[in-house]
Amino acid sequence: MTVEKFLVNPEDLRSLYGRIPRLAGIRVRSVNLNWRGPTVTLRVDLPSFPESAPREWVDAGFDTVQCQFQFLAVERISLADWTPPALGGLEMAPHGIERRMRVAFRGDGLSLEFDCSESVRVGHVSAFKTAENGLDDGGHLFMSRIDARRHSSLPGTQDRTFYER
Repeated sequence: MTVEKFLVNPEDLRSLYGRIPRLAGIRVRSVNLNWRGPTVTLRVDLPSFPESAPREWVDAGFDTVQCQFQFLAVERISLADWTPPALGGLEMAPHGIERRMRVAFRGDGLSLEFDCSESVRVGHVSAFKTAENGLDDGGHLFMSRIDARRHSSLPGTQDRTFYER
C-alpha cells in the first residue's frame, strides 16, 4: 500500500520528486513523543536527493532532503533499540478499526511500532549537506517560507514550534 494515501499534505514532496518517494532506506534522526494528541513526530532523511531539486539547493552542494512526519492520536507505542541515526524502512497499513493504521519502523538502530490516525502530516521539508561524520547540524534550506525566515539550520530540541507543530 502506498504511503501517499495517508499523507494529508504531500504537495512539497510531490513537487520535489514528482511522486512520493518510497520510505525504505530512510534515516530517522529524531523521535518526538508528545502527550498532547498524543503525537509522534519523526524527523527523517529521505533515501534519495530529487533530480529536479531547487537550483538554490544544487548550488549549495546539498545532497539530502529531510522532513518530519507527524502522527496523531497515537496508541500502543513500542520503542526499542534507539541508537540514532537509525537506517531502515517506515511502513504504514490500515489497522482493524476504521480510519486507524499501524505504523512500524524497523532497521539498524530503531524498532518502533504504534497505532494512530490515518492522517499523517509532512512538515519542515529542507535540504542540507551531510557532514563527513553523518551529522545534519550544518546549514539547512527550508521549502516553507516561514521556516526559511526563521531557520538557517536545525533549531535546538527545545524549540517546541519546530518539533511539536
